[in-house]
Amino acid sequence: MRSARLTPGPRTTAAPEHHAPGARPLPWLAGLAAVYTLAQLVLVTPGLGLGWDETVYLSQVSPQAPAAFFSAPRARGITFLVAPVAALTTSTAVLRVYLALASGGGLLLSLWVWRRLLPLPVLVTAGTVFSGLWITLLYGPQVMPNLWVAYGALLATGCFLRVVRAPGATADRRALLGLAAGVAVTALMRPGDAMALVAPLAVAALCVRRWRRPAVLLALLVGAALGSAQWIIEAYLHYGGLAARVHRAGEIQGGLTAHLSVGDQLRALEGRTLCRPCEVPWRHPVTAFWWFAIVPLTAGGLLAAARTRRLAVFLLPALVGLALAVPYQFIGYAAPRFLLPSYALLSLPVALGLLAMVTAARPRALAAVALALALSAHFAVQYVVLHQAVSRGHAIREAVDGVAAQLRRQGVRAPCVVTGAEAVRIAFRAGCASRQIGGHDGSITLPELLAAAESRPVVLLVGGGQAVPAYARDWRVQPLPRLSGLAGYRAYLSPPPGGPGRASR
Repeated sequence: MRSARLTPGPRTTAAPEHHAPGARPLPWLAGLAAVYTLAQLVLVTPGLGLGWDETVYLSQVSPQAPAAFFSAPRARGITFLVAPVAALTTSTAVLRVYLALASGGGLLLSLWVWRRLLPLPVLVTAGTVFSGLWITLLYGPQVMPNLWVAYGALLATGCFLRVVRAPGATADRRALLGLAAGVAVTALMRPGDAMALVAPLAVAALCVRRWRRPAVLLALLVGAALGSAQWIIEAYLHYGGLAARVHRAGEIQGGLTAHLSVGDQLRALEGRTLCRPCEVPWRHPVTAFWWFAIVPLTAGGLLAAARTRRLAVFLLPALVGLALAVPYQFIGYAAPRFLLPSYALLSLPVALGLLAMVTAARPRALAAVALALALSAHFAVQYVVLHQAVSRGHAIREAVDGVAAQLRRQGVRAPCVVTGAEAVRIAFRAGCASRQIGGHDGSITLPELLAAAESRPVVLLVGGGQAVPAYARDWRVQPLPRLSGLAGYRAYLSPPPGGPGRASR
């Protein structure tokens, strides 16, 4: 495979395709995306119910139930993505298939922009490493924004490098549009992550003399402005202004703290989708072995890139990936999906590091077999964790369906209101509005809740071991099935309109 100089210089010509003669990137990358999509359809999609966050996002556009409270940190990018399907059907299975297909296409597109920058084996290896993580597979068909942030960051970084490496005043117009689009997608999905993406790219554009191009900075600015415009406008319409929304978002997310959450991230890799607070034992360290391997493999990839004069092309995604990861190491809790953008970008130098080890080893065939065995073991661990996470999702779906069916048998029909523990998912499944009196999702006052009970069914969900509030002590109690691993859930149903036992306001 012929190597080419990728560092920018005054005599650099248009970048050639970095793949072996006769090798075509599209079949390889399309095949990888197809395998990733098929794995989602087989391993994740069947029977997986909606998560809590998913329900909030989907309820904004679904006719199945009134929209759940949309808290300050959330952005509507993923809601816009699923809106076309939600308008046509309330089937969760159809939604999962749609997102699986879309995420496969996103993987193909975000790798495709790198085909003129990196050798095909590096791209295929990077895509395999990233798409084989249990996190990437689990969130591919889910109504969650983090994987799409990863695609946006990968797309933006690749397009950035394609633009700045063009000779002289020549501009790759499609890459410029891709840069703006990648930043816009990231900002539309998660504005905070867009800031972490734009900052290192802007610094690189300003600090590297040959990369100082007004068009690049303009594309970054336009992409960030377009992607975050809706979030900013909504801040003034519903949250009291941009500063107030940012402040409230920081409160809900816990803000940056002195607590280093690396340990939390490691424990969460056992399959916990949210570890908050993460005061749990670390029972299976093997699930985080690959996490420790990222650093030496990235370093090895960067050394190999320096030897082949490709350092700029691998160093920038490594730095951007680090910038995207740092804020999540100081928030006091962990969710593996937060680091998906970092894993996507770091997969590039990691892939080069893996291939460089095989190339440098003797005999090379034995090294290739050893690498294949190591990757097989890694993917086996990922499958086990994925299976456990999906099984928990199935159990939650069955429990939510059971609770919703039991509430319907008790006469709870739309219009209705559900409040208390696990209200969001159960309310959505039952066709009710979910409202909370206080907390991060506070959206109704107690007098307003009691007023609603005058005209419609109101259900208070109380978890095991929790005391029932005074206002619902005279309401009819209904034990509920086991939900999300917690026993003892009860539902308190408001008296029918005009009936006895109504709490006074």
